[in-house]
Amino acid sequence: MDTYTPHNTRQDYLDAVRAFALLLGIVFHACLSFLPVYIGWAVMDISTSTVVGVFALVSHSFRMALFFLLAGFFSHMSYHRKGGAVFLKSRLLRIALPFVLGWMLLRPLLVFAWVMGAQSMRGDVSLWPALQEGASSMLAASQSLLTGTHLWFLYYLLLVTLSVLCVRALTVRFQPAYRLLSKSLDAALAWLCHSPLVVLALAVPTAGCMWLMGQWGLDTPDKSLVPHWPVYCIYGGCFTLGWLMHRQSDLIPAFSRLSWQKLLVALTAIVVTILTSPYERQPGHPHIVYIALAFKFSYSVMMWSLIALMIGLFRHYLDRPNKVIRYLADASYWLYLIHLPIVIWLQIAFAEVSWHWGIKWALVFGIAIGLSLVLYDLCVRSTFIGATLNGQRKNRALFAVG
Repeated sequence: MDTYTPHNTRQDYLDAVRAFALLLGIVFHACLSFLPVYIGWAVMDISTSTVVGVFALVSHSFRMALFFLLAGFFSHMSYHRKGGAVFLKSRLLRIALPFVLGWMLLRPLLVFAWVMGAQSMRGDVSLWPALQEGASSMLAASQSLLTGTHLWFLYYLLLVTLSVLCVRALTVRFQPAYRLLSKSLDAALAWLCHSPLVVLALAVPTAGCMWLMGQWGLDTPDKSLVPHWPVYCIYGGCFTLGWLMHRQSDLIPAFSRLSWQKLLVALTAIVVTILTSPYERQPGHPHIVYIALAFKFSYSVMMWSLIALMIGLFRHYLDRPNKVIRYLADASYWLYLIHLPIVIWLQIAFAEVSWHWGIKWALVFGIAIGLSLVLYDLCVRSTFIGATLNGQRKNRALFAVG
């Protein structure tokens, strides 16, 4: 968009929220071996809990949607700060390049981890065959490019970004219609973000998209390069919402304003979602359609409530410069890219240890984040990799030289 309220200063709390969304993804993946029901994850621990299932259900509902909304917000800022050509080049470097190189480097490690996990559950671990299978996975056909990795979010981020740029390029050719559309969208979004019904209004189209998914919750589109259209629409809608919010400087604060009513809506949606989720395994229930409708709508309300509340909490408590938060915000992209094989290897290592699931879960994500931070400081932050991921090289902080 060409005309908007200038808002090009960096928002510290939004950087912190984006880092939180990515770090929450690491904690989410770390919990999956402790679920009480086997879901096809690499390994299942001997110590499990229903509490972990509740955490997985709630955290999975909003973490990636929150990331895409903020990606849209910062993308609009970057587009108008750098210009279209430079912005597109930077997106290709920071999204497409890590996607391709990340797949080449991480997929063999993940296949190796998956094979080791299966062997662990059979009680027959054999390192060399697992390494061979991981290496041979590099020869897989292109249709399996997303399979077995967590890098699908980069693919969809690239698709959504290109879609928004294409729509913008087409509409801007017709200036009278473009100005009318921009003015109408700005007015509608301003009304929506200042409305107490914003969460419910956003939940309706989200629930409609979720009705078309293969499972009751959010599908993970990691099986094919063919877009999973309901997922694309949800994350594309989040990105577009963030893109448009940056045009008016007061919309993020208005959307994320903290209130007891918003908290009550979120808690109610969480309770309804948790209570209806077990019925997904009872397809023959006489009222299954109505229960599924209740689940998907409450899930969507939970998603948007938690997105608004998280942004509001960070704005209230972290809207000021903080060196530690700034460092974690810089590192979070790298941490999320590299974490998954480390998490699975740690889950395998702890799977048969007779400790409480909470201790092992904390150790898995704590060690994974700590090790990834060490690698970031030593090998990424001050190198060309850091320049690619973060836009510029920065001095080391944990292992400063000189």
